[in-house]
Amino acid sequence: MIKKLLLTGFEPFLNFKINPTEQIATELDNQVIGHYKIVSRILPVDFQESAHHLLQHIEEVQPDAVVCLGLAGGRTHITPERIAINCKDAGGAPDNKGVILQDTPIEADGPAGYFSTLPIRNIVNHLNENHYPAKVSNTAGTYLCNNVMYAALHHFAQRGEPGEIPAGFIHIPASHKLATQLPNTPSWSHNDLTDAIKLAIEVM
Repeated sequence: MIKKLLLTGFEPFLNFKINPTEQIATELDNQVIGHYKIVSRILPVDFQESAHHLLQHIEEVQPDAVVCLGLAGGRTHITPERIAINCKDAGGAPDNKGVILQDTPIEADGPAGYFSTLPIRNIVNHLNENHYPAKVSNTAGTYLCNNVMYAALHHFAQRGEPGEIPAGFIHIPASHKLATQLPNTPSWSHNDLTDAIKLAIEVM
């Protein structure tokens, strides 16, 4: 039986004029990968709206798994995130609405953090076995990526379903196309980034 996987990317933000996660999610929409049919959505880079949009998509799609993708310009590896923390703090960087937050909880009464319920070690091992550099990351930062990862995991915990629906976040490096606009930024080809995400989903 084919299940549904909600795959999200982000729109461009800050000095990143394109966002490869948007391109990957759009390209994989409606494809069948492993046991899942992919349902893709693009999230705004907006502290107020991103988590709200994600939860709307979860309610609309009723997925069996959720994988959120984010760009980590400067990283060299595919990096599944281990934990999301209850904090919004962009270090002075604005979101796409110009909002700058500091030391702001995502959920006022929420726990300090949530661990990913994706099989992150299996994903990393499988990618490395297929010659795609990957490693577990222990920080999703405190910008929009951490924000939506925390929101998804909190949502399932509040529904009494922690772990029943695998959910989490994977950061990817810049694409070559993006790196042409950002000198000295490590990058992968778009095809390699897309194939790596396919492999990550196959593990699930």
